[in-house]
Amino acid sequence: MQDTPLTNLLLAPWDTSYGLPPFDAIRPTHFEPAFEAAMRAHRAELDAIAANPEPPGFDNTIAAFDASGRLFARIDMLFANLAASATSPELQAVERAMAAPLAAHANAIYMHAALFARIDAVHAARREFTLDAQQLRLVERVHLDFVRAGACLPSDKRLRYGKVMEQLAELTTQFAQNVLADENGYSLVLRTEEELAGLPAFVRAAARQAARERGIDGDAHVITLSRSSILPFLTFSERRDLREQAWRAWTTRGEHDGAHDNRPIAREILALRNDQARAHGYSNYADYALGDSMALTQDAVMGLLEKVWAPAKARAQSELDELCTLAHARGDNPAIEAWDWRYYAEKLRQQRYQLDEAQLKPYFPLERMVQALFDCALRLFGVDFVEQPQIGAYHPDVKVYEVRAAAGDGAGKLVGIFLHDNFARAGKRSGAWMSSLRWQSSRGPQGDVLPIILNNNNFAKGSPGEPTLLSFDDARALFHEFGHGLHGLLSNVGYDRLSGVQVLRDFVELPSQLFEHWLFEPQVLKRHARHVQTGEPIPDALIDKIRAAERFNQGYETVRYTASALLDMAAHAQDSPEGIDITAFEQAELARLGVPPAVGVNHRLAHFQHLFSTSGYAAGYYVYMWAEVLEADAFDAFRQAGDPFDPVLAKRLRDCIYSAGNAVEPGATFRAFRGRAATVEPMLRERGLLD
Repeated sequence: MQDTPLTNLLLAPWDTSYGLPPFDAIRPTHFEPAFEAAMRAHRAELDAIAANPEPPGFDNTIAAFDASGRLFARIDMLFANLAASATSPELQAVERAMAAPLAAHANAIYMHAALFARIDAVHAARREFTLDAQQLRLVERVHLDFVRAGACLPSDKRLRYGKVMEQLAELTTQFAQNVLADENGYSLVLRTEEELAGLPAFVRAAARQAARERGIDGDAHVITLSRSSILPFLTFSERRDLREQAWRAWTTRGEHDGAHDNRPIAREILALRNDQARAHGYSNYADYALGDSMALTQDAVMGLLEKVWAPAKARAQSELDELCTLAHARGDNPAIEAWDWRYYAEKLRQQRYQLDEAQLKPYFPLERMVQALFDCALRLFGVDFVEQPQIGAYHPDVKVYEVRAAAGDGAGKLVGIFLHDNFARAGKRSGAWMSSLRWQSSRGPQGDVLPIILNNNNFAKGSPGEPTLLSFDDARALFHEFGHGLHGLLSNVGYDRLSGVQVLRDFVELPSQLFEHWLFEPQVLKRHARHVQTGEPIPDALIDKIRAAERFNQGYETVRYTASALLDMAAHAQDSPEGIDITAFEQAELARLGVPPAVGVNHRLAHFQHLFSTSGYAAGYYVYMWAEVLEADAFDAFRQAGDPFDPVLAKRLRDCIYSAGNAVEPGATFRAFRGRAATVEPMLRERGLLD
């Protein structure tokens, strides 16, 4: 029997609070038939636009296209969120089954010849229509989307192109599932005090909770491959043999023979992406990907990365020398390996700054840090976050908030809905990310559409009844993702395609990385970083130590990031990647760059999900540093004003960066905020790479 709105909740209207999905009633079996019905409906809408007998115009073609497919988008965004945050074998089976059909649907949209003919006609005559700046931007972006998706390809090449995109969708899905399988399949079980040696109370508590969640009885503790579990273990464990074991498991995800081996998958993805690029007339995928970016060319990307590479390597070498000296002084083996670096770096940080993570964490309980996010958003942008505990989401850990205007003529007005999902668990992919269940828009047939935005983190959950304590890096990640969240929530544009974070990818990290700065502000720390037991604010002396240690270990961190970005560009800049051995290629490239083995990279190719679980950051991992140039310069404006909450700057920041979406070309919107283009010096100073 074919699903109908009466038999499939995904196809029916959602009579729920704020239009949230009816999470508790949705089943994996709903998705395949719902996708099929929604894709048919979407194609019918597009056929109607293409067959319109009236001459092509903005309203009947461009705006109509932007408003189409809302049922399909609703289902697609829900499925993507569940597959990332709360997956199951059943959902993973649907994900594999639907990868190619969903890619085929995208091909059917962007290679719809009659539809593109109308879009192309409006684009060619766009200066002749009476369009405002946002409408003109929408025309140009929609037209470019079609061109970059193959709409201009000769008919004989379209079929091949479509097959390539379907294959890529299947392979990227499998890549992500393989990484998750390796992460879920690993547990380092610690049962004795000897095995727990060096681990502070907060690491032990999180490891004990991880054991409980995995049904491991007794006094066992478990280290998982969640970042919030593995990195503290590498930082504090006295057991060098166990550090090595955990490090090898962490760095070889996706690189094991058998069903979850990502090496052949990554090789095939690289080859298919090159086919995609050549179809558009580019010699390699990097050139194609950069064609729609702020950087535009490989030379521009390499120019930025090379500015930091040499000083970062020199800084990392001096850091390595210091760690070797420390290890020797302690009577340890002075040959520092990759699984030793974080351990000795923490010892050196404690020695140099009298600052250790165990001392800091009691001042950073998760609940207080969440309130710090909301307080900064209120003071900067005038929005309140009001928890709605009666509203359930897809997992009991997820909290739902109304976001409301706090002042002015619109005080109390609902701005959006925010879902906060902060804890690591089985069935949730690693890392941290922002996503959406609905984008903001105001000019479509539905009128004002409010955004529904999600933040996902993977913090190690505290024991029952105990608070979850964050490291300072965890707190920074919390602020980072919330910056993305604000970018989606504060969007104030007319059209869905231009909304929120749907901007050029080397601009998308600006709002997130910029928001991290407010965590470092003493007045924010004094207000919100309070001891979990006493409630006392963090002492000034401890804040001074945090700020003094801000550039500590930056050579290590910068080399790891930059080497990953250079590896990404090298992999995607090949003109003939067919048959590549990605492990041998990676080793050769890192040797050519001179990456110290004790430092390594943030991500090895076999588990580099930024590149191979999606195309979003393929030939684009550099964007974090590109955005860092922008955000360091942007925050300099607040420093120069002498007030991190300067109201004039805050309003301009909201209007020009957080609310503008893709309605304005990103270089122009940055200049509107800063009064000029960005300069690289503030970023280099922040990383300690410029005197």
